[in-house]
Amino acid sequence: MSEFPVLQSLDDEGVLTLTMNRPTRRNAFNADAFLALGHAFSEANSDPRVAVVLLTGAGEDFSSGLDLSAIDMSREGEPPFERMMDSLCAFEKPLVCAAKGCAIGFGATVLFHADVVYLGRSAKLRFPFASLGLVTEAAAAYLGPATIGHKQAAELLFTAEFFDAEKALQYGMATRVLPDDELVPAALGKAREMAQWPVDSLVEIKRIMKAMHGDQVARARQLEMEGFEKLMGSPANMEAFSAFMERRAPDFKQFRK
Repeated sequence: MSEFPVLQSLDDEGVLTLTMNRPTRRNAFNADAFLALGHAFSEANSDPRVAVVLLTGAGEDFSSGLDLSAIDMSREGEPPFERMMDSLCAFEKPLVCAAKGCAIGFGATVLFHADVVYLGRSAKLRFPFASLGLVTEAAAAYLGPATIGHKQAAELLFTAEFFDAEKALQYGMATRVLPDDELVPAALGKAREMAQWPVDSLVEIKRIMKAMHGDQVARARQLEMEGFEKLMGSPANMEAFSAFMERRAPDFKQFRK
């Protein structure tokens, strides 16, 4: 396991590449990884050298979301995920995502927070929350319908189905689909095109673009946290986690009697 869950590389053009770096876990997040990514966004926001952030994943995958084998059932203090989300939602500069392979859970919901999304052809996306007996995260219940339409988002959220890069492009969740080997170079090139302009201009444009959504995103996150508190540790949720650890299909019908 890597000592550095998030790698940082700032180039001379002002593009900071953040690489989620737990490739042996398909870049799944534990508490330390969430805190590291949140810290990276906070630092990038205040660093005058950074004009644009490019977020990608090490190895063959973007991110498989929460590492269920390292989940912390403690409810003390603000969860590391929410601390990271505070930093992500406060990030004022353009955010470009380059995703291939697994983009599950946060690996998919973070794309709603990106300004530009490039997907590799291998990308397989999923919002698994219903299958875990939980609610959405990262304001996906609001940003999903706002980004791709209510009915499209409802289908993906309620079925927890896998979908590919072409469907994500068709739904308007992605900017462009590229061969995997061209993905990061192309995304970096576009990020550098953005970074050539004054940072103040980029920040102000993004502020205006987000102005109509800020309150709704905050409200959705609050509702999601309330829903999480309600469902976390429920019989269905525990059955989902047990099934995952035992590598079997969950049996939710037992709770309908």
